[in-house]
Order: sequence, then structure tokens, then C-alpha cells
Amino acid sequence: MINKKDKLQLLNKISIDTLMEHLGITYTEVGEDYLVAEMPVTSKHYQPMRILHGGASLALAESVGSALSVINVDLDRYDVKGMEINANHIRSIKKGNLKATAKFIHKGRTSHIVEINICNELDKLISICRLTNVVLKKQL
Repeated sequence: MINKKDKLQLLNKISIDTLMEHLGITYTEVGEDYLVAEMPVTSKHYQPMRILHGGASLALAESVGSALSVINVDLDRYDVKGMEINANHIRSIKKGNLKATAKFIHKGRTSHIVEINICNELDKLISICRLTNVVLKKQL
């Protein structure tokens, strides 16, 4: 089984030249049933009112929530696809770093439900999200 350090290195490596790299998302911590990623808030994350764009928060949430499912299935036999995501944005932010923690609510054979809490540097909740992933058997 792949160790925690190698999982993080793999996730960060496969994120090169993707939206995750463009937004500055980095996977930083992994456990048995959780994954943490961080993202800076800069002007490239803004909406026109010069605060964090809700879509950037959702991109962070989906990135960490999907990756949690991916590292918990046998990728030789299964594919993971996002089915649905929702979010409640609690407060806005103009600068700093965000920390997104994804944890399983449900980890079934064919579906995963993941809760993602996005917090600022003071550990104040910015957004809470829920992601549903489907786990599909690969067609050989």
C-alpha cells in the first residue's frame, strides 16, 4: 500500500499543468479518511468585487474531495467521477491562505459523500461544501 508521503507527492505531481496548479492548490496532509489541501487567495482568485470568487472555493473543494475518493479506490479497477457539489459560503476573504479539509461522510462501494470545510488562517469557516462522487468499475 502506498504511504502517506507518496500519496501527497503523487497528488501534487498529477496536478501539474491543471486547474489545481493554476489556482495554487497544494495537497498537504492525508489520513485514513481525510485529505487536506491549501490554496492562497490572490487577485487571480477574485470576483469583480475583489473578494474570493465562490467558484474558486468550489474548485478547491472539488479538487480535495475528488482526490480523497481517488486515493481510496483501486484505480486499476475503478474510475471516480464527481456527480454533485454544493456549497454554503459563510464569509468572504480578500487575502491569505485557505485550508480545505475533506472527510468522508459515506464511503460505499459505488458512491462516496465527502464534506469539505474551507477555513482561513485563523481557522474561521469560509465555506462548507458537500461532494458526491460515483465509483465506476472500469470496462475492460
